[in-house]
Amino acid sequence: MGRSPVDYLAMKTDQNPVTAELIDSDINELKMAAKKLFNHATRLSGLAVGTSFLKWVASFAAIYLLILDRTNWRTNMLTSLLVPYIFFSLPAALFSFLRGEFGKWVAFIAVVLRLFYPRHFPDWLEMPGALILLLVVSPSFFAHALRNNLVGVFICLIIGCYLLQEHIRASGGFRNSFTQKHGISNTVGIILLLVYPIWSLVLHFL
Repeated sequence: MGRSPVDYLAMKTDQNPVTAELIDSDINELKMAAKKLFNHATRLSGLAVGTSFLKWVASFAAIYLLILDRTNWRTNMLTSLLVPYIFFSLPAALFSFLRGEFGKWVAFIAVVLRLFYPRHFPDWLEMPGALILLLVVSPSFFAHALRNNLVGVFICLIIGCYLLQEHIRASGGFRNSFTQKHGISNTVGIILLLVYPIWSLVLHFL
C-alpha cells in the first residue's frame, strides 16, 4: 500500500526533532547576539555624542574666555594659549568650515586691515585674527594628525590646568576666584576647558 502525502510529511517531521531543536537554538543565539550588538552600539553612540557635546562646550567656553579677556577681564595670564586650545578642540564641522573658503576670506580681510589700516584694526581683534590665520595656514600634520590624536587632547588638558592654576593664584585662592568681579563666569569657563580632555582620556583608557 502507498502512503498518503500527509503520512509522509508527518514521518519526515517526526524523524528530525534534533534538527528542529538546533534551528531553535541557532535562532535564540542570533536574537541574543543582535540584542548585545544593539546595546553595545547604543552605548558607544551615547559616549560619542557625549564627547562631541563636550567638545562644543569646551570650544565655546574658550571662545567666551578669549572675548572676555579682550573686553572686560584684562588678566595678566597667558590667555593667548586659548588660541591653540580652540584649534585642537574645535568640532570637525566648524573646523572644516573655518578652514575653507570662508576662513580664507576672513583671514585675507584681517591681514589687509592690519597692514594698510592699522588704526582701524582694534586690539581685541588680534587674537581672533590669529586664530583664523592658524586655522587656515596650519599644515595637515597639525590640522588632521594631531587634532585627531591623544596629543591634541593632552595639549588641551595642559592648557586648561595651567589657566586654572594661574587664575586661582591671581585670585588669591579657589574661594576668592568665585567672589571677585566676573569670578564665577571666569572660573566656570576655565573649569569647562578641563571637562572635554578629561572625558576623552577616560574613554580612551577604559
